[in-house]
Amino acid sequence: MHNIAVAGTGYVGLVAGVCFAEMGHQVTCVDIDEEKVNTMKQGTSPIYETDLEELMQKNYAAGRIDYTTDYQAAYKNADAVFIGVGTPEQPDGSANLSYIATVARQIAESIENDCLVVVKSTVPVGTNDKVDQFMQDFLVNDVKVEVASNPEFLAQGSAVHDTLHAERIIIGTESEWAEDLLMKIYEPFGLPIVSVNRRSAEMIKYASNDFLALKISYMNDIANLCELVGADIQDVAKGMSFDERIGSKFLNAGIGFGGSCFPKDTKALDYIARQNGYDLKTVKAAIDINKDQKTVLYKKASKRLITFSGLKVAVLGLTFKPGTDDLREAASLENVPLLLEQGADIYAFDPVGASNFAKFHPEGRSGNGTITYVSNIEHALDGANVCFVFTEWGEVKAVTPDTYQKLMRTPLVYDGRNIYDVVEMEQAGVEYHSIGRKAGTRESAKESKNIGTQTVRSR
Repeated sequence: MHNIAVAGTGYVGLVAGVCFAEMGHQVTCVDIDEEKVNTMKQGTSPIYETDLEELMQKNYAAGRIDYTTDYQAAYKNADAVFIGVGTPEQPDGSANLSYIATVARQIAESIENDCLVVVKSTVPVGTNDKVDQFMQDFLVNDVKVEVASNPEFLAQGSAVHDTLHAERIIIGTESEWAEDLLMKIYEPFGLPIVSVNRRSAEMIKYASNDFLALKISYMNDIANLCELVGADIQDVAKGMSFDERIGSKFLNAGIGFGGSCFPKDTKALDYIARQNGYDLKTVKAAIDINKDQKTVLYKKASKRLITFSGLKVAVLGLTFKPGTDDLREAASLENVPLLLEQGADIYAFDPVGASNFAKFHPEGRSGNGTITYVSNIEHALDGANVCFVFTEWGEVKAVTPDTYQKLMRTPLVYDGRNIYDVVEMEQAGVEYHSIGRKAGTRESAKESKNIGTQTVRSR
């Protein structure tokens, strides 16, 4: 087993560190925030992520993981240092690499033994070459240091599972020594490893994320057309999913993608293309479609209602997806300000994201409207004139059509995640608007049994 240091304790760094410890490595996680470090030592995760706290507590008790602000001690004798700091989007779409540079210099000035520096952060193609040279410039001791690329492919909400049970591990190296060391570090995981050069590894990350973003945007574009021609996007997606070349994942239409990866990575790859004199038309289209899609329900509701001023508006779900408290690029951040500007009195429910959202919009009067955070869905719906569904939390999916009809003053629901059955909502007396589905159509993907076969029927 190896002595591993991890720089950064966000979604990438902390999850990686905990999973390395779970596989038996000796891990030290480094962060500049003393309070955050003390919190992690007590077994409390700074991020909401399934199974993470349990593994933090287990491996800390076993002495396989520790947390510190003393980067010099952590890097000094490490066999490998994994960099998992943020690369936030800049106004022009490029990635901010200042955090990577800071950590790289700290490592170069601290290591006293041969060390492999592994960049897990998502970085533009060619960045690891620059990091390698940068570290050589600041190296203090006469030791070997080399940089490798090891992009992550975890999804927030299932990050621990995605790390321990990944479909593949991508490593990008420029020497047999670096490749061999990374292979040994990942050997306990028992997962397929794809070994390429550094630049290919960097591109694999962007190409993979942007392909999924394209897939989502394509389905949203088709959903908007479905509404115009009278087709049902869920029927269309079901029919497409049986084609092995297409698959069944990322076919759900909605109000766009959010989070820390897809929005940032599409813009970053577009920027990289432009910097190299190339027009990446497909990715540009995905960016544009996603931007428009986030407010499509607000625009529908604005046509239906004279004004939002003085109306009680229930908002169900604030995070960009269920299973996380992350709000980055969430649809709620686009729609709530528009509603408040119009004078809406918002009652917002989210099981884990409300406190984070309140940092942007504190409870009380905001703009021309007000916002109140509630701990249960019934409080949000009671007497509401209109309801917006932005996140498909289990608690939201469990709400019955009758509940909307009974609690709301006007049972008018705009569902951005296509959670409910169109016919059931109509039968309950709810005016229901979703994405790519026409009112009065049968819920898609109804299955009926037939002798020796399976028939998927839809009207």
